[in-house]
Amino acid sequence: MTVGAKVSTIWYVDVPDPAAVLRHHPEPDLAAARRLAARLYPDLAATPTGPVPLAEAARLDAAGTVHIGSYPGITVVCGPDLAVPRPSTLPGTRVRPTESAKTYYIASKPDIAWGSFAMWEDGHLTRAFSATPVHIHEDLGIPLVWERPFWAGDFPLEHPPGVLPDPQSLPFHPQQFAEGANREWLNFRYTGAPQGTEIDPKKITVLGFTVHPPGEGPAVEPPAEVKQPAEVEHPAPEPVTTPAPPPAARKGGLLRRYFGF
Repeated sequence: MTVGAKVSTIWYVDVPDPAAVLRHHPEPDLAAARRLAARLYPDLAATPTGPVPLAEAARLDAAGTVHIGSYPGITVVCGPDLAVPRPSTLPGTRVRPTESAKTYYIASKPDIAWGSFAMWEDGHLTRAFSATPVHIHEDLGIPLVWERPFWAGDFPLEHPPGVLPDPQSLPFHPQQFAEGANREWLNFRYTGAPQGTEIDPKKITVLGFTVHPPGEGPAVEPPAEVKQPAEVEHPAPEPVTTPAPPPAARKGGLLRRYFGF
């Protein structure tokens, strides 16, 4: 990618055109997200933290957090534990937690100029690439057709004026290469304004979770005491004979909020 986009995502796809699903900006399925969070972290509890745009969730790297978006036939998971130097080392529980037909992986870190992508079909790795501008961590499988312009030098790595390129430099920026994979598979980019039919990742919503040992989640807001209608005092009617005592006020109840995702 060009300057700036930090990304750590994996996609589980069961539809021929995932972009067509994302283009309609569906609301993520809360129940499906909960089930997947439980499957990804079977020994931990997942406390919801609320909805977040995909463009923001993809770059979050706080430990103990995960963001999930489940839509018809496609699911995305964003989490810091996905950013690994070699995509082939990702465990099967991350590659195919459900019986998805295809799995797409896209990750990048601007601070080290690293970009990576991979694709699995029915759980079998068919292509993986991971590199910085001068060091290839992994290059497995046959290059895909969309990669040809990158290897041909159509997207050359730019160097500051007066700086000689390293003789081992790739003919492209690996972050831009990863961005190319994301655009090819999902029809959107994290950098720059959407062009043509591209989807805007700021308009795709995912759901956040804090993952923690059971019983050690974030503190829940204390319950608020709510005044019941019977507690409201009304002026007594003007006495005709002997004034009647006002009705006794009932003790206020407690309203507890349930926080769920």
